[in-house]
Amino acid sequence: QVQLVQSGGRSVQAGGSLRLSCAPSGRTFGAYAMAWFRQALGKEREFVAGISWSGDSTSYADSVKGRFTISRDNEKDTVYLQISSLKPEDTAVYYCAAQVGYGRGLSSDPYDYWGQGTQVTVSS
Repeated sequence: QVQLVQSGGRSVQAGGSLRLSCAPSGRTFGAYAMAWFRQALGKEREFVAGISWSGDSTSYADSVKGRFTISRDNEKDTVYLQISSLKPEDTAVYYCAAQVGYGRGLSSDPYDYWGQGTQVTVSS
């Protein structure tokens, strides 16, 4: 069974930065696109950022453009979400997801595997 293990979530003050990571554990697989989603209290899950299987294409939600950067290290099979200028409205549980195949990591794509989620809390 493929598992995505996340780390990096923490509580920070507005304007701060942090880096989330997501790495596979267990059975490995080949090419895959990756994405980050988040779910805040009282809200549905929303797409945050995605990256293609090759790492040469990225996409972002409008609310995080210019502040969030998704990247991947294919040698380590790890995806990262670098977050800067955090806002209170960024407070949510963040989930990483993987889509097996040669996808672009788009918001509308189906994803096959999900991480356990990690809490990011931003205070003012």
